[in-house]
Amino acid sequence: MSHSAPVRRVLDTNIVLDLWVFDDPRAEVLRLSVETGDTHWLATAAMREELARVLAYPQIVKRLVHRDRQAHTVLAHFDRWAQLQPDAPKAEYVCKDPDDQKFIDLAVTHTASLHSKDAAVLCMRKRLERCGVALNPVTVPTIQA
Repeated sequence: MSHSAPVRRVLDTNIVLDLWVFDDPRAEVLRLSVETGDTHWLATAAMREELARVLAYPQIVKRLVHRDRQAHTVLAHFDRWAQLQPDAPKAEYVCKDPDDQKFIDLAVTHTASLHSKDAAVLCMRKRLERCGVALNPVTVPTIQA
C-alpha cells in the first residue's frame, strides 16, 4: 500500500470492463490500486446504469460466460469500490460523444485523473490538462523486461 494519499480517479465503462471482465493485464496495476484503497474511484449513479446496460450487450455476455463470470459480480465490484458522487455540473469542455461527457464532468469537478480509451476523450488531453485532469496517468512505473 502506498504511503501517500489516495489518488482520485474516474474510470470510464471500458476501463471497468478491463478490470473485471476482460482481465486486461495492462489494467492490473489500476485494479490493485482500486482494491487496496490507493485509488478513490469516483463515480455516479448514471455511470453504474451505463455499466449495467453494457454488461447486457451480447458480446459482453459472451465474454462473461467464457470467463465464468456474472454481470451482478461486476456490478458488485462497482458497488464495493466506487465512491458515489452526485452528477457533476457540465465541464468547460464538451466531448463529441455525449455518453463520455459525464466522466469528463466528474473528473473536472473533482480534479481527478480520468482513465479512458475512448478516442473522443483521448483527443481532449490538452483541454483536460488545463482543467487539472490527468488523462490515463501511469499508476506506477512499468518495469520493462
